Amino acid sequence: MAFLNIDGRAVAYRLLGDATRPLVILAHPLGMTQAVWDELLPALLPSCRVLTWDLPGHGASEAWPADGGEITPEALAAEALALADRAGAERFHFVGTSIGGVVGQRLVAAHGDRLLSATLTNTGAVIGNAELWTTRAARVREEGLAAMAAEIVPRWFAPARFEAEPALKAGWCTQMGRGDDESYARLCEMLGRSDFTGKLAGKGVTVQLLGGSEDLATPPATLEALAAELDGAPLEILEGVGHVPSVEVPARFAETLLAAFPPSA
Repeated sequence: MAFLNIDGRAVAYRLLGDATRPLVILAHPLGMTQAVWDELLPALLPSCRVLTWDLPGHGASEAWPADGGEITPEALAAEALALADRAGAERFHFVGTSIGGVVGQRLVAAHGDRLLSATLTNTGAVIGNAELWTTRAARVREEGLAAMAAEIVPRWFAPARFEAEPALKAGWCTQMGRGDDESYARLCEMLGRSDFTGKLAGKGVTVQLLGGSEDLATPPATLEALAAELDGAPLEILEGVGHVPSVEVPARFAETLLAAFPPSA
């Protein structure tokens, strides 16, 4: 793991693979860490250079500054661009799940010239509603992530997978509980403000969408609405999968990604 100072804050990232291969940047869901991509690495690294990073206050990345104001999709997109610059990549493939997909939408909308492609999973032009996210932010500030993790983590995975692996809940509850409460709360508020409706069409970026049939946070209808915003971008819904396909079906997800950005890209 390495660190890059971005606007005075240490951002944790990993840069793996052959520098001559196309760069793929992956952005993780809210409450998780860049570890969600670990099982994809063996499939991706033979043909790609891979960069993953931790969002503010997640994993090993420093918390968002108390006096840093709101977190915005543009600020997180700027992190991705700064990391691409660190890797020496003028253009790159981007993969984002959930809030990571919101970052991807900002890149599509405002920085499409930097993208070779974008794969957006389990996300939406609008996710939930402002009241939902404002309420969660307030609860996190009052109760803390450690206390709320047992309520939130089960929503990430399809019930069958969750029930079959009890350690999955315990492990991700532990990881989520270690996050920075205030950074998480500000990211919730960002999601409550984010609306890419009418901002994604005609950008000339190759986009692929992926969702899960069992996803409670961003159900298939949310992905269908996003596809319409993206000029009818192709959408695949994975049966029996919840909100985090990189954890639930990593081999299947890797196949989808490799088809989206072949080694010749």
